[in-house]
Amino acid sequence: KKLLKIDDGAASDPENGFIVVTQVGSQTFGIVVDGVFHTEEIVVKPMSTKLRHIDMFSGNTILGDGAVIMIIDPNGIAKALGAAGSSAHDMADENAAHHIGSGEQTTSLLVFRAGSSQPKAVPLGLVTRLEELPADKIEFSNGRYMVQYREQLMPLVAMEGVTIASQGAQPILVFADDGRSMGLVVDEIIDIVEERLNIEVGGSSSGILGSAVIKGQATEVIDVGHFLPMAFADWFTRKEMKPSLHSQSVLLVDDSAFFRNMLAPVLKAAGYRVRTAGGAQEGLAALRAQSFDVVLTDIEMPDMNGFEFAELIRSDNNLGAMPIIGLSALVSPAAIERGRQAGFHDYVAKFDRPGLIAALKEQTAGAAGASELSRAAA
Repeated sequence: KKLLKIDDGAASDPENGFIVVTQVGSQTFGIVVDGVFHTEEIVVKPMSTKLRHIDMFSGNTILGDGAVIMIIDPNGIAKALGAAGSSAHDMADENAAHHIGSGEQTTSLLVFRAGSSQPKAVPLGLVTRLEELPADKIEFSNGRYMVQYREQLMPLVAMEGVTIASQGAQPILVFADDGRSMGLVVDEIIDIVEERLNIEVGGSSSGILGSAVIKGQATEVIDVGHFLPMAFADWFTRKEMKPSLHSQSVLLVDDSAFFRNMLAPVLKAAGYRVRTAGGAQEGLAALRAQSFDVVLTDIEMPDMNGFEFAELIRSDNNLGAMPIIGLSALVSPAAIERGRQAGFHDYVAKFDRPGLIAALKEQTAGAAGASELSRAAA
């Protein structure tokens, strides 16, 4: 309120407030707010010329009920933090550089309970929304549970051992793609943590990738790809997404089986033919044995990191023109510059699915056009 110069005369209640955790670049800070209503997709309108000098706002929009609201600009708030913010920003850059140098890779994970007291986790980047829906809004139709959600019916899938609540609120993890949503029913949402993800024991049951130590406790990491088709059987095989004979081919290189298993279905669902490799040497062998349109490579790999892998590809006369996209959980200015020097065409955060698909489309556009011309000439 002080930064925005808002004074409604009401005293804030420190016991019942909320903190919106915001990240601008590598700088993270919290915005204290009085309440949180819901999420909504909006179209941002430009600011009036009389208000453009106020850095705290980036625009405004009209909600469905006709109300006009201002859009807060996190960059403006970060700028207003002044020296304290700059100091924190510098420390964050140093930490990011340290993580890259040490090979440490952290992942944002949503920790929850479902069906037992043992915690479970899923990469936060895969989750569209966290909801607590009133139990009386959950309906049973056509042999399954569903809820009217954002003007459409959303199927609900309960994990093994989970009983859908008959009263109170029901925690839901919402996954969405291409205009469709499904809700994964859980017992309790515990926390969001940044942790180095290392699956040490493989999963022995369907829907579980394996177990990892998260915050000092053995935690099951779930396989989201197992639950999505339970809501929509054609989630990964819709007609418009089926790879054609002339689909672009992608080589996905990552030493983590977890990330290979997570990203490969996403890429296939987007229409790409995908081959995976468990490391740089295996990836290099695949490149020399088969033709690909683009390479996706992890940065933090043990024997040869992604930067070295890219430099090796660039030094090969037959592969020098190959588009390369770097994947990392740490996207900092220093890492992006290092990737540019190594020969990356683009650099994307591992859990930025829209950004990854957009980068792939951009890098394969030339190959697609050439293929069309070749087929037309034939």
